[in-house]
Amino acid sequence: MTTTTPPITLDDVRDAAAQIKGVAHRTPVLRSRTLDELVGAEVFLKCENFQRIGAFKFRGAYNAASRLTPEQLARGIAAYSSGNHAQAVALAARELGTTAVIVMPEDTPASKLAATAGYGAEIVTYDRYTGDRVAIGEALAAERGLSLIPPYEHPHVMAGQGTAALELVEEVGELDAVLTPVGGGGLIAGTATAVKGLNPGTRVIGVEPEAGDDTKRSLEAGRRVTIPVPRTIADGQAAETPGELTFSVNRRLVDEIALVSDEQIKDAMRFAFERLKIVVEPSGATPLAALLAGRAGRVTGRVGIIVSGGNIGAERFAQLCGSGSS
Repeated sequence: MTTTTPPITLDDVRDAAAQIKGVAHRTPVLRSRTLDELVGAEVFLKCENFQRIGAFKFRGAYNAASRLTPEQLARGIAAYSSGNHAQAVALAARELGTTAVIVMPEDTPASKLAATAGYGAEIVTYDRYTGDRVAIGEALAAERGLSLIPPYEHPHVMAGQGTAALELVEEVGELDAVLTPVGGGGLIAGTATAVKGLNPGTRVIGVEPEAGDDTKRSLEAGRRVTIPVPRTIADGQAAETPGELTFSVNRRLVDEIALVSDEQIKDAMRFAFERLKIVVEPSGATPLAALLAGRAGRVTGRVGIIVSGGNIGAERFAQLCGSGSS
């Protein structure tokens, strides 16, 4: 099946950029001569670990939440998330003077739970291996009359996420390839819409953890494929199946999906800390891992990386990146 009207366009991403201007940060782009030499390309890292709440998710959450009517805002917002979207919706709600109720896995990293609560949200936990967060979130929203903002299955969320890539190209110019993490598919859908809209020849490469290859399998099958709940250190990419809206974009615009191991993700996190002096969470490190490990094939020329986030506690970071990591 083909979709004649895409869920989002470049104009939607540009509109989202105007909507979030002055609220979301315009994050820095870092360079590393060492990294360039290692991978044989000019690499530009769009550092969304410096975004508000420490991840790109604030872009899409605020773009969607800020478009709710005054009546909807008065009733409040609901969301479900493994962590970063939870924080993003909680902060967006606070910025807009309303409340948020967030459904989160009970094994969400403590730092993400604490941050979400710190923004004033009510947290409802569930078991990610036995519970259905979509059903729980939808039931909660219906019961309380809340507006549900999902983490990726929403045009305004997808368009908002694409603003990171839009900013990257505006700052550094045309790119030969862009690499981004893939979870539910919202970030790469927005990224692909932005960069392909500006330059159809730019290659868009998504990166998944080996245990969470649902998008790779789905693109190869030509339909959405469901896998068991992934067990990976990249908790932000523990998706079981691509979103319907996101997949409709990604099957048209994404050129390739690369896979990385948890050990390669740890190596990338360590490299980012030691050579770039930045803290990156596992999910945010997967594109860098793919480049460093050569898992994205031969990538040359000018390459952009969306470093999607840096939300990881000090203890967990030391556990993963220390000399005795396991």
